[in-house]
Amino acid sequence: MLERVAVAPEASDEAVGRAIVARARARGFRRFVVPLTWDVGVPAEELWTREGETLRKAPDGSPVPIRHIADVAGLERALDATPDGGLIVLEWTADRVIPLESAVARRGRRFELWTFARSAAEVPAALGALEHGADRIVVTIRTTAEVDELERVVEQPVPSGLAWRTVPVTGVLPAGNGDRVIVDTTSLLRPEEGLLVGSAAAFLFHVASEAVGSAFSRPRPFRVNAGAAHSYVLLADGSTRYLAELEANDRLLAVAPDGPARSVRVGRIKVERRPLVVVHADDDGRSRTVFLQEAETVRLSGEDGRLSTTEIAAGTRVRGVRLPAARHLGTAVEETIEER
Repeated sequence: MLERVAVAPEASDEAVGRAIVARARARGFRRFVVPLTWDVGVPAEELWTREGETLRKAPDGSPVPIRHIADVAGLERALDATPDGGLIVLEWTADRVIPLESAVARRGRRFELWTFARSAAEVPAALGALEHGADRIVVTIRTTAEVDELERVVEQPVPSGLAWRTVPVTGVLPAGNGDRVIVDTTSLLRPEEGLLVGSAAAFLFHVASEAVGSAFSRPRPFRVNAGAAHSYVLLADGSTRYLAELEANDRLLAVAPDGPARSVRVGRIKVERRPLVVVHADDDGRSRTVFLQEAETVRLSGEDGRLSTTEIAAGTRVRGVRLPAARHLGTAVEETIEER
């Protein structure tokens, strides 16, 4: 998502503009729109300049008019005037979400569509309009603190190249009643998708979604019955957090074994007392555990599909991911650690 966002410093002092650009580059942003006379010290390939009501690719690109849209007629005129393969830049003077959706629908693949956002808060809607959003969002930023807010609202790339393992279960034992955490997401999960959960950060088990129900319950494809409150869960940025600490709007990594991963948002957390089992597995001589509710709809991913906690037994082979074991507030660090 970062590559689709251009930071446009708005400041009367050029030095403030340079500070905004420097902070944004440190946060990973690589597209900037600045006044023609400013020197912000970035490579030309990262830079566009604004001259009145036009944008120009630095250093000597052709000017592109900024079209101010206040009503349907104005939007239609702007879209009709954009040639195939061209670029349209829209700035809203009234409604911004519904007209952008109309522009995205009309665009198809015919031309490139840019739009302005007056603050970081307007960026998610511009990125996600009709799922695809604008090709680039030019965001007005007035202070370095607003750069940090922009970083928070822009989805970061999710981890890739996870170290998947298949490990044998060595035992499944009753673990009494405990506080287990259900994670309801704002996304519909596929049956093969789930969350990575475990008692030790070094190895997280793949707990599948409830996209498949049971003889006595309907499918709930937005849900993962994730495990006991103390368990780690992998977030979309590659860090871990305890299940009990999750809050609405946190970004989690939804993933299928050996398959694609994506970011999903927490919509709701439910913590309830339920009978638990502890699943023990052998990871090349290291004992790994995960505490899960004993129920037909709670499933780990195995070699041949998903297996509920009522049918997993010693000898069952399940899937999981190895990660760096040492963590400080969820972030991987280099230190000596042993988790049991």
